[in-house]
Amino acid sequence: MDTTLQDPLVGQLLDGRYRVDGRIAVGGMATVYRAVDTRLDRVLALKVMHPTLAADVSFVDRFIREAKSIARLSHPNVVGVYDQGADGAYVYLAMEYVAGCTLRDVLRERGALQPRAALDILEPVLAALGAAHRAGFVHRDMKPENVLIGDDGRVKVADFGLVRAVDTVTNTTGTILGTVSYLAPEQIEHGTADTRVDVYACGVVLYEMLTGAKPHSGETPAQVLYQHLHEDVPPPSAAVPGLPVELDDLVASATARTPDVRPHDAVALLGQARQARAALSVEQLDAVPPQALTAEHEPRDNSEDRTNVIPRAGRPVQLPLPADGGQDEQGRQDNQDREDRQNQLNRTSILATPPPAPPAAPGRGRGLRDNPRRRVLVIVAAVLLALGLGAGVWYINSGQFTKVPPLLAKTESAAKKRLDEAGLDVKDVKRAYSDTDKRGTVMATDPAVGERIRDNGRVSLTISRGPQIVKVPDLEGSPLAEARDKLKDAGLAPGMTKRAFSDEVRKGSVVSTDPEAGTKRKAGSAITLVVSKGREVEVPDVTGESQADATSELEEAGLEVKIESKRVHSEEDKGTVVDQSPREGQKRLAEGDTVTLTLSKGPEMIEVPDVEGMSVDEATQELEDAGFEVDEDRGLLGIFGDKVESQSVEGGDDAPKGSTITIKIR
Repeated sequence: MDTTLQDPLVGQLLDGRYRVDGRIAVGGMATVYRAVDTRLDRVLALKVMHPTLAADVSFVDRFIREAKSIARLSHPNVVGVYDQGADGAYVYLAMEYVAGCTLRDVLRERGALQPRAALDILEPVLAALGAAHRAGFVHRDMKPENVLIGDDGRVKVADFGLVRAVDTVTNTTGTILGTVSYLAPEQIEHGTADTRVDVYACGVVLYEMLTGAKPHSGETPAQVLYQHLHEDVPPPSAAVPGLPVELDDLVASATARTPDVRPHDAVALLGQARQARAALSVEQLDAVPPQALTAEHEPRDNSEDRTNVIPRAGRPVQLPLPADGGQDEQGRQDNQDREDRQNQLNRTSILATPPPAPPAAPGRGRGLRDNPRRRVLVIVAAVLLALGLGAGVWYINSGQFTKVPPLLAKTESAAKKRLDEAGLDVKDVKRAYSDTDKRGTVMATDPAVGERIRDNGRVSLTISRGPQIVKVPDLEGSPLAEARDKLKDAGLAPGMTKRAFSDEVRKGSVVSTDPEAGTKRKAGSAITLVVSKGREVEVPDVTGESQADATSELEEAGLEVKIESKRVHSEEDKGTVVDQSPREGQKRLAEGDTVTLTLSKGPEMIEVPDVEGMSVDEATQELEDAGFEVDEDRGLLGIFGDKVESQSVEGGDDAPKGSTITIKIR
């Protein structure tokens, strides 16, 4: 996990749910983080698209397509996707977290692999791709970086970001998606991809596992692409003499330049791989290639080799267990005998220096040229002396040293046994909590695995206690800031904060926690805090009341009062409450919350038009347009009349807007 560089997301809570703990890897399209789902309390991997790409609709569509594609693949060898979403500029996938390393890390650390180990990795990869192919998808970017090997030996295929439906022709313009070393010829030449491009890539990966190198190389990508188009992948036995022909045939079948010659999908190639394994003997499966970087420490008990940890940034990883569960007893015994002989050679003492040649007899003056026998003895003595000196130098620099054997992820008893077999002693055993290491297994050594140590030296072991379990403290009544400090002191993390009314707990203090007090949780788990909003208050209706009366009534209810600076015209008397926010029953308020009041500045006075002498219709229209209501007074003599004789407010006088003007008709 890369934590050396500052990252704005590390330490943040993404989308209100995912706490980002650290950065794992950075790619061209996204960054992968180790995170904790605070709702479900589980570790997962967050794949977050680079914000600069989030504005590109095509990239976002491709990113979301990855989530939907993987979510449809329910297979133990496919990295699962739990969730997909966005938080501002961050578009993310929440995926299964696989503690371990990639196949690229394994090849970098170990070079070429034994055929058994190569097939143990290839078969689950093909099983995962076979499930994708049968579901109608093509991965299109198979390479060692996308093969994850967990600490428990499980193999999973990751990064389905380039998947496409099988029946979709993907013709790129100017850009070929995928990694050039693993592209099939038809991807390069025509831009098309079906299940057979994954088969081709797996053949290249198998070649690389068997030989420790890629089949095609060049100074530029164009040179590599040219070789894919015009040159067959060479048989791996050309680089590793003695490699069985069955493995040559398997690579040749998968990497045929003509797609129709290849197995039609990963399921078919998986069948061929199993046939090839069945045809190989134990010795052929466990043969150590010359390109293996750890060849000087092998062969040994192959049942242990297949679970041998690969150092990676201080974390162990096991090579996958074989499908047959192990080798026969005779194979294990033969390898143990070889290890015993190697250990004996490692403990060989310094070579004895031969005694010097006797001095020449007096009076015998013949030199070396005159005495051939003496000349031979001197040469032999010189050679033996050089060998002795060389052995002495070797002993001082390397002969009296060995390396700390792979111990990580082993049980305490297995680690002690392995140290004893290596001629080393246990200095002391410490115990520490770990969220990722299984309880009772080795999580660290001093010196570290692979470091030099003198023969018969002593190694300190640190054994995992498993995740630290703590109790959620009782925080009821504690102020929010104090409650957060108490959680941290207890080894927990403050999570989401919710608000709730409470008649017993004062505002701003904790009412309860989720999970509740006394519950046991792993150290570092996020705890939700429910904080009091105070006593719930029913908001009274104070419209129409004077400012003083309204303020008094609200304050008696436990509410604060704010007077809106701007007053409005209304039919209400000047200084009375015209409006309040919130209104009665509109919103639930807590004690101490604020109600805003708007006061009246009285009705708006406007000039009344003079309508005397007008017809009834004309007068009514004139008064209504001015903002008044109209009432007709016809009396006994005005029943049949149509002229306005008088009006209740004289024309030119002021009257409240919206008030009623009575017109008398004659």
